[in-house]
Amino acid sequence: MSSIPDTKAEDSQSLYDFAEAKSILEKTIENMEHVIVGKRELLEVTLVALLAKGHILLEDVPGVGKTMLVRTLAKSLACQFTRIQFTPDLLPSDITGVSLYNQKSQEFEFRPGPIVGEIVLADEVNRTSPKTQAALLEAMEEGSITVDGSTYPLPQPFFVMATQNPLEYEGTFPLPEAQLDRFLFKLKVGYPQLQEEVEILDRLHDHHPIEDVQPVMTKAQLNQLQEQVHQVFMERSLKEYLVTIVEKTREHRQVHLGVSPRGSIALYHAAQAFALLKGRAYVLPDDIKSLVIPTFIHRIILKPEAEMQGITVEQVLHEIMKAVPVPVIRK
Repeated sequence: MSSIPDTKAEDSQSLYDFAEAKSILEKTIENMEHVIVGKRELLEVTLVALLAKGHILLEDVPGVGKTMLVRTLAKSLACQFTRIQFTPDLLPSDITGVSLYNQKSQEFEFRPGPIVGEIVLADEVNRTSPKTQAALLEAMEEGSITVDGSTYPLPQPFFVMATQNPLEYEGTFPLPEAQLDRFLFKLKVGYPQLQEEVEILDRLHDHHPIEDVQPVMTKAQLNQLQEQVHQVFMERSLKEYLVTIVEKTREHRQVHLGVSPRGSIALYHAAQAFALLKGRAYVLPDDIKSLVIPTFIHRIILKPEAEMQGITVEQVLHEIMKAVPVPVIRK
């Protein structure tokens, strides 16, 4: 049997103990719930991605609150919010920025684009050409941009939440696999339940609730929590459990392209961040299981015959998780 380390173990590099970290994150979620109604699980997963220094792709129909979610997050964290509205005529320089010649100084000066922000909304990212979409690759992967041969670091924290309309909508360009792989999670917002939608109408009676949102976490606190994620322990048998799930995606009879090692690393850090969100210094099997689908659903390509039969990636992942034995962890 494997053992779990004591959650009270002190670490001199950590600003918070794990109970304090949970309290800060809980306050952040409650603050966002003043605007986002009935979507607690979505808010939790959003914070997990932020803690793990990942990025999120939100795919859903217009009008379900995707943009409002990003704005609420930025206000709750006192972070700089920037927005990129993707259109068919958008150019890469419209995202990264340009170098302009200053006649007074007789030098080129860099004018940053909207990607130089802390919480960045890439709105309707699949409405622009693949060439422009690729301008996000370096920023999301390296935390920097290159303009005219010069590399500029992006601010920290740096978090991209991209939205896209379903691919069956007109005027969309599917994101290439290389860019999809840069997103930690692919999520859906979904329609609210009846009572939740009534609650939304009540809150919008005289003004929008986002006007009342105040910061509950500083950027310094967020940076500390992001570093604390790396202190969360994952037992070796759980690492083997995680990698076994990944291997099964590569061997599955209905899968053309399985999850890459980048996907393994993404789930590993996401599980650590989820444990921190719950106030634990160690990962449990349920942490991994709850994040498999949002982490892997956009990293798997099914065979054409599987798609013709109506089989989905989510069904394949559920089948794999049922087949892989869960390791027993005893405290």
